[in-house]
Amino acid sequence: MSSGYFLTGTDTEIGKTYSAVRLLQRWRAQGKRVAAMKPVASGCEVLADGRWVNDDVERLIAATGQTDRDAMNPYRFLPPVSPHIAAREANVAIDFSLIASRYVRLAEEADVVLVEGAGGWLAPLSDTTFMADLARHLGLPVILVVGMRLGAINHALLTARAILDSGLPFAGWVANRVVPDQPFYAENLATLKAHLPAPLLLELPYQP
Repeated sequence: MSSGYFLTGTDTEIGKTYSAVRLLQRWRAQGKRVAAMKPVASGCEVLADGRWVNDDVERLIAATGQTDRDAMNPYRFLPPVSPHIAAREANVAIDFSLIASRYVRLAEEADVVLVEGAGGWLAPLSDTTFMADLARHLGLPVILVVGMRLGAINHALLTARAILDSGLPFAGWVANRVVPDQPFYAENLATLKAHLPAPLLLELPYQP
């Protein structure tokens, strides 16, 4: 039976995909069959053949070797905007049941499935639903990527509280250095270790 995790972040552009790739690489090194899913992706490049390609999805494909893009990324939108706006502009309703069925398809062929959200925990997917609602629908333990910079403690603790309030297990967190020289980095990390009610899974260095 496969296990799955839902990956969220303290904000957008804090390295969720980078962290996802590192987690997938760790699990592969442990001999596990891995699969990734990016259910909703905004911001695509249009290729010469007309295909829409999302960079996050391509990086996940490179890390897992998956070929079924429709299974791992059922919803992709051209403009790099909030998913609820992109979906509304495209006249598309994001169907949680469809996403869940694609997740089951991936889980049948993998030991671990990592589902990467878009934006943060409360990024909207419609006028009435949020990324947290999708995580609850899938019923997966949550991994939080913390973008290590000024303000990270507040953002991380608020998100952790929201995750726990959702009733989902908080499986762990990743400390990703998104700025090269955060003042008192070690002290900030120690504070998060003391107050986040889940283990630190990865500590990732700054990457330009």
